[in-house]
Amino acid sequence: MSDTDKQEHEAAELVRPYVITGGRHLPGEGQFSLITLVTAAADHQQRPARLSPEEQEVLRMCVGGYLSVAEIAGHMRLPVGVVKILLAALSEGGYLISRPPVQRAPVANLQILEEVLNGLRAKFG
Repeated sequence: MSDTDKQEHEAAELVRPYVITGGRHLPGEGQFSLITLVTAAADHQQRPARLSPEEQEVLRMCVGGYLSVAEIAGHMRLPVGVVKILLAALSEGGYLISRPPVQRAPVANLQILEEVLNGLRAKFG
């Protein structure tokens, strides 16, 4: 592969995500994480034709139920950043519903667990 061919290939790899996203920026840090769940809104059948093929594909995948951002990126074989941009645009348009990940439960207090264990030992031997 000559240097010109290599440069053209690298340029094509850089241009494609820009074209897919329409030059839009990444959404805010907290809007979509890798485990944010996304599904199509109830009125997904009334999609305008002006959506890009990638946006239509995201909606088609999300019709069946909730998918995580990471799953969508994997199925579409696109970088996560590009998928987050597409999801933000579709959410703003009312086509998608997102559900943030469930907060992690606090760690149980060790003292309380020891008291429960001691109580069970006292009762059952």
